[in-house]
Amino acid sequence: MTPPQRPAPAGGIGSSVRRHEDPPLLAGRARYVADIRLPGMLSMTVVRAPVAHGAIRSIDCSEARRLPGVEAVFTAEDVSESLGGIPRIPPRVSFDETVTPYLQPIIAYDRVRYVGEPMAVVVAQDRYVAEDGADLVFADIDARPPMLDTGADDRPDRRLFDSENLVTTLKARFGDPQRAFDEAEVVVEAELGIGRHSGVPMETRGMVVEFDPAGERLTVHGATKVPHWNLATTAELLGIPPGRLRMRETAVGGGFGVRGELYPEDVLAVWVADRLGRSVAWIEDRREHLLTANHSREQLHRARIAGDREGRISAIASDFDMDMGAYARTHSIRVADLTLSMIPGPYDLEAYRGTARCVVTNKTPTGTYRAPGRFESSFVRERLIDLYAAEIGVDPVEVRRRNLIKPDRIPYSRPLSSTGEPMLFSDGDFPSILDGLVESFDWQALERRREGGEKVGVGVAMFMEKSGLGPWETGTVEVDPDGLVRVRSGCSSVGQGIRTVLAQIVADRLQLDHARVRVELLDTDRTPYGIGSYASRSTVTAGSALVQAADEVVRIAKQVAAVDFEADAGDLDYRDGSAFVSGSPEFSLSIFEAAGRLHPVTARKYGRSEPGLAVDSVFEVERVVYPCGANLAVVRVDAETGEVAVEQLILYYDLGRAINPVLVAGQMEGGAIQAVGGTLYEQFAYDGDGNPLCGSFMDYLLPTLAETPTMTALIGEQDRTATNPLGIKGAGEGGVPGVAAAIATAIEHALGRPGLASRLPLTPERVLAPT
Repeated sequence: MTPPQRPAPAGGIGSSVRRHEDPPLLAGRARYVADIRLPGMLSMTVVRAPVAHGAIRSIDCSEARRLPGVEAVFTAEDVSESLGGIPRIPPRVSFDETVTPYLQPIIAYDRVRYVGEPMAVVVAQDRYVAEDGADLVFADIDARPPMLDTGADDRPDRRLFDSENLVTTLKARFGDPQRAFDEAEVVVEAELGIGRHSGVPMETRGMVVEFDPAGERLTVHGATKVPHWNLATTAELLGIPPGRLRMRETAVGGGFGVRGELYPEDVLAVWVADRLGRSVAWIEDRREHLLTANHSREQLHRARIAGDREGRISAIASDFDMDMGAYARTHSIRVADLTLSMIPGPYDLEAYRGTARCVVTNKTPTGTYRAPGRFESSFVRERLIDLYAAEIGVDPVEVRRRNLIKPDRIPYSRPLSSTGEPMLFSDGDFPSILDGLVESFDWQALERRREGGEKVGVGVAMFMEKSGLGPWETGTVEVDPDGLVRVRSGCSSVGQGIRTVLAQIVADRLQLDHARVRVELLDTDRTPYGIGSYASRSTVTAGSALVQAADEVVRIAKQVAAVDFEADAGDLDYRDGSAFVSGSPEFSLSIFEAAGRLHPVTARKYGRSEPGLAVDSVFEVERVVYPCGANLAVVRVDAETGEVAVEQLILYYDLGRAINPVLVAGQMEGGAIQAVGGTLYEQFAYDGDGNPLCGSFMDYLLPTLAETPTMTALIGEQDRTATNPLGIKGAGEGGVPGVAAAIATAIEHALGRPGLASRLPLTPERVLAPT
């Protein structure tokens, strides 16, 4: 039997192939949630709280209900009557039970706690009528003084709940920090603040709930990063069997940690569709997104660093307040936990202490945003190191080099826990990362500009990332006799190119052209088990599950070929998609031919109890991976106006192995420009009554192409991890953590003013302010 002629396998691991996701996007064929039109579909609009804090006396819906085209108006009274109470959205990660009273209800029922909180929903024949109906809903609210500052007096009339505004206090420590500070030659203190900003995807949130009258099933169309958790939790909150719900993915215009969490509007849309027995669409507008989607970041640190005069750091400490907004949403406390665990970073410290106070205020609730806890901790730690270096008169790069964990200390066990697991740095050469970054920059050219009078400066920052979060993920590889390989996984696509890299991984393992692999994601009927896409985990976990599945496909193909060729399976090899007898390549059987052999009648002949060549696999995460990276920023400062221009960013990230280098570079550069926004421009501001001051992009400033610096992505592949079969570390957030600290240092270097850059965003007013 002569093996068929095939093109050489192309587009495997390490190839910068074009994204599989792009053709429908570029041709305008991609279907976003707002593109979905269903027969008889209704439109839902949310009536939102107009004040930041107050008791609801009454909500008058009578005029709205009389408006032609309005099908229904619902308030908390209707929801409570239907469900026997108002359910609260639980956290995805369990914390102390004292957090429970602070969880967000799916609709406000006695008090409102932030501007924009859902109070009622109007359902109409189209969105225009629904919006008009919402304007006719009148709420009588007894306004109360808002709580807007985590450090403000927690007096009873400003309490958001019956108990105090302090939700919980988290603590972390190792060594003897008190002794380290008492015995240190140098102690530097600083108050460091991170502003309130978050992810702002091009596409706003939304969902379409399709009601099937035949089976009374509810299919939720839209983007979600944790589909199976959202499905199970929605079913539990609404008291319906999970089997009645199905979630299907649409194209998505960006996620960044903000999109895909379970929000009150998501649960309400499902409840409305079920209540009315009609398909329902909810699409928010931009103002709603800025007011009500998860905010993030806002932390105020009182931090200290201790060391000697030669640049050896002994201890770091930080006590900080995190402004959670009005409720403890699904992942908000996790941000504080991650910040605490990541403050020590890649440095070999004797001692550390951290305390996080998680406080509710009358602002939009917070959650995760790209690199949660790592952006914050890196800014605090790296700023401390620069201030310490300035105090002792040692070059800040050299201070870092002297304190980095050395390769001979790897694996390095840190006596802290992060996301409930012990911290272990299993691989990495941190000094070589710093050296690689420093060697990539032309320091003399910058110095010549400074000597010429330009206000330019450079800053360097190190960071640790966290990726491959468990506990597990699923993957299925199914070979069709028609020549295609179909792949499914429990992760979801949030714009990161996951379909492309999973196709490359499977193609590489099966030694096929990547074009022969089709990846299908997020249909909970087709993939009933999965965790989702967040925390830079999808490629690591789903990719590893698919490696296991692909390897089993190869084993089965060998088994089938062994029967056909009357050979021992151990005598078969595999190459370019075919199993063949070792030394006799003319006896060859492709995996597609093997799939054709395994039909219902003949499968048992080949030792298979089920027809078809399909393998399901689960990859269990033994431990998460901690990649390391370094950033360098060059800025130019106008000393008269305070305007800062970031001219250059160099982004070095060690991820072990790049599946698709161009996609990795895109992730790094995209994350970096988001970090630039949080460093210089973005800030959700409020007035003294708790009214948001950022209802459009006129007020919430995002960086544009004009503010985008020249960027160089340096991808380190020298330290593959042994924690997964691919040797990879996640790349989704590696461009974010160190950028703010590097820019802050560069500004101080340009102006010769250490300690200036202590509060983000670094607006012109703050740059010009006296230190």
